[in-house]
Amino acid sequence: MAQAVWSRLGRILWLACLLPWAPAGVAAEFLVGDLVVTQNTSLPWPSSYLTKTVLKVSFLLHDPSNFLKTALFLYSWDFGDGTQMVTEDSVVYYNYSIIGTFTVKLKVVAEWEEVEPDATRAVKQKTGDFSASLKLQETLRGIQVLGPTLIQTFQKMTMTLNFLGSPPLTVCWRLKPECLPLEEGECHPVSVASTAYNLTHTFRDPGDYCFSIRAENIISKTHQYHKIQVWPSRIQPAVFAFPCATLITVMLAFIMYMTLRNATQQKDMVENPEPPSGVRCCCQMCCGPFLLETPSEYLEIVRENHGLLPPLYKSVKTYTV
Repeated sequence: MAQAVWSRLGRILWLACLLPWAPAGVAAEFLVGDLVVTQNTSLPWPSSYLTKTVLKVSFLLHDPSNFLKTALFLYSWDFGDGTQMVTEDSVVYYNYSIIGTFTVKLKVVAEWEEVEPDATRAVKQKTGDFSASLKLQETLRGIQVLGPTLIQTFQKMTMTLNFLGSPPLTVCWRLKPECLPLEEGECHPVSVASTAYNLTHTFRDPGDYCFSIRAENIISKTHQYHKIQVWPSRIQPAVFAFPCATLITVMLAFIMYMTLRNATQQKDMVENPEPPSGVRCCCQMCCGPFLLETPSEYLEIVRENHGLLPPLYKSVKTYTV
């Protein structure tokens, strides 16, 4: 019994030494089979699995004629994250602790004895290489919301959403008066490629609001809510203040213009009790300072129209000697 055990152990060690040099091929003389990966979860996406959950990796040999029923098999596993092992069993269980895409590689060596035509016993061997690609994801365990709970109207609000788990494929949010779950098609989804997302919004009306947020990746989805109270702003925005200031300035300018105009008309009435007659007189009185080149010309016209004023020059008599 002990001799049989030592003989079997010796053959296993010999096969293990031959694994690195065993040729890899796909021809019919090599082993044929499938590498199957399963997990105790029902995910609708192929080749997607959860981290921190046990995976079952098994090799299914295709040998319908049971030709290799007496063969000794040795399996060399490489899980793609630095872990390697050699087993005699075609089934192993493994647990990935990090997210990412990994390739599981398996090298299988089968050995058996055959009786040759000359009645001698010879050792025969077949090998095969198999692989499977795995995408490890984490479920979305929740959404952490970092943002204010009290804000004023017309004040820009920024919230940071931290997703606990694998990055979501889409994020959807909607502002509601109450914290209620989002229905399908109720909001427009936004693509996200990281575990953080900044959300900005400006409130125009005061009141109580609730942000309803939904995030989902290829294996899970989660919801979160954030209540916020909006108070009226004490300072009106500049977009309303500027038109008001412009309107007030125009009104003040109009009032000043009307006041100066009335004062000028009253002064003219005191100095000129009789209104001027004729179009030429009106033009000369109203527009004279602007049409004449010098003030003396304007005063000359005024003195001609008003006989009470002395002339600007006196007549000079000339004598001839």
